[in-house]
Order: sequence, then structure tokens, then C-alpha cells
Amino acid sequence: MAQTSFADTLRGVDPDYLATSTLQTLQVNLGNLCNLACRHCHQEASPQGDKIMGRSVMGEIAAFLGGMRGLTLDITGGAPEANPDFRYFVESTEGLAQKRILRSNLTVMDGNGMEWLPGFCREQGLAIVASLPCYLEENVDRQRGGGVHGRSIEVLRRLNELGYGSEIELNLVYNPGAAYLPANQGELERAYRDELQGRYGIVFTKLFTITNAPLGRFAARLREEGKYDSYMMRLIESFNPEAAGNIMCRSLISVDWQGYLYNCDFNQVTGLKIRGSDGSPMTISALASSMDEIRGILFAPHCYCCTAGEGSSCSGALAVGS
Repeated sequence: MAQTSFADTLRGVDPDYLATSTLQTLQVNLGNLCNLACRHCHQEASPQGDKIMGRSVMGEIAAFLGGMRGLTLDITGGAPEANPDFRYFVESTEGLAQKRILRSNLTVMDGNGMEWLPGFCREQGLAIVASLPCYLEENVDRQRGGGVHGRSIEVLRRLNELGYGSEIELNLVYNPGAAYLPANQGELERAYRDELQGRYGIVFTKLFTITNAPLGRFAARLREEGKYDSYMMRLIESFNPEAAGNIMCRSLISVDWQGYLYNCDFNQVTGLKIRGSDGSPMTISALASSMDEIRGILFAPHCYCCTAGEGSSCSGALAVGS
């Protein structure tokens, strides 16, 4: 299927969108180890994940943050909490970032010796972005596995008891269950609030809608169903110029489990490493002294998922008025 280059499409809106602006967020992927194996996961994370960040890379990240104050640290995975050194990493970055975000699937905090996690997150002041792809049990369990909805609800209740959703940020994430775009973020948020409050007494801060990237396990599923090409065409035809200027790669750098740098977590999957002026892959240890070398952004067809419809980022919809 012939595709228009995403870079060319972006250039047609504003050439400035092809380059980074000001670094605001350092997103750190602690690896692909996870207690779940979700159908939409672009990282193909699972209990068999073997890409696990060690303490040496964590130390390099802490050193970078210590010399570059004012950034947001965005911690993701896999299930980042499944990394054996998760506590070490969180404690070693305390006070080094303006804000620290933990992206959680919730169920990793439920049992199996991980009951300490909610309290630890609260003590450390971590904002939580929690995956809950629907408020209906059957939809969540179909997408994430049997019993996941019920376990997620119990963890959300525990987080509410600790002040999450009222005193400290607790944002939820909606991902479509199939090959379609998210509905309007504002309308979905109202539905989530009504259903979660009414059924379970749960409160949260915001809802983020995120479009599934045609990568990893989700891409494999699309190909099995013969829907990959039609999904890509939907993303391309739904390009929204209003979302283009706010794509997350303009203000974010992603770090993988080995310390290599990328323009986003999706680029990690396709191996699109940021490279220095000599052509070699850049690592977090060299970032502070090489900021001027990373202006250009590496794009690929999957980038269309970030500008389709209302747009999509790690903080939800991008278009004005979403």
C-alpha cells in the first residue's frame, strides 16, 4: 500500500514541526517485563519480557536529571513496577524532576507481594496514569485478560483511599479495543466519571484517549485479521493539522532499557534510534552534552496514529477543544 510520507505531510502544515522544540519530558521505559499480555500492546510486553533496565542505566538517568532540572520524568514499561529495581529507580530520582509520572496497568499493584506499591507511590508523590481501556468489565477483560477489570477496580479504590484522584493526580487511559479511533475525549471522560462513580464510587483526575499504534502485538493482530492496510489508511485519511503541532516528540525524549535514545516510545519498537553527528546511536549518558544534535525528528508510518482524529499523545488528545 502506497503511503504519503508522514514527514512530507507534516512539512505541508508547518516545516517547524519536523524538529524538536524545548525538551520538557524524559520518558523512561524500564523494560518489557509485565504481568499482563494485552492485545493492543505495541511493546509486546509480557511475563516473559527479558528487556529489563539495570541500575547502571538508572544511575545515568538520575545523573542527567540532576543536571537538567525542571523536566517531567515519565516512567513506563511493560509494567514499570515489574522491574526488580523499580523502587531503587524511583528513590534515586526523588527531587530531581519537576514532576514524576508512573504509567501503570493497575493490576501489578494487586497481590503477589506488591501490595506496598500504592502507598510507596503516594509517599514518593508520583502522579499515576492508569490503563483502563473501558469502564465495562466485559470489554476490559476481552482486551487485557480475564479478571483484569475487577482487579483494576480494587486498586483504584485503594488509590482513592490514599488521596489519588483528589489530592494527587490519577489519570485514566482509554485505548480502543479494535481497529478504530477513540471517540471524543471529553464525552468519554464524562461517561467514565458517571459509570465509575455510580457503579464503584471511584474518582479520577482526567481521562486520556490514546490511539493504538500499528506496532507490536496490535499490528500482528491487524495482519491476522486482514485489517492492517485499512487501519493505516484510516490513520492517514484522519490526519488532523490541528494536532500536528502538539505531537509529543517535539518536547519528549524516550530512553530504552539499555539507555539508547528515541523520539518516542513507538520508535523504540521499530529501532529508530536518535543518532549523533557521527552517526552512532546516542545514549542518555551523552545527552546533556549533545542536545544541539537532536533537533531533527525521525518519522515513520506509525506516526500517523498521533495526528489522527483528535490526535493522540501520552497525555491524550491533542486538538484544540478535545
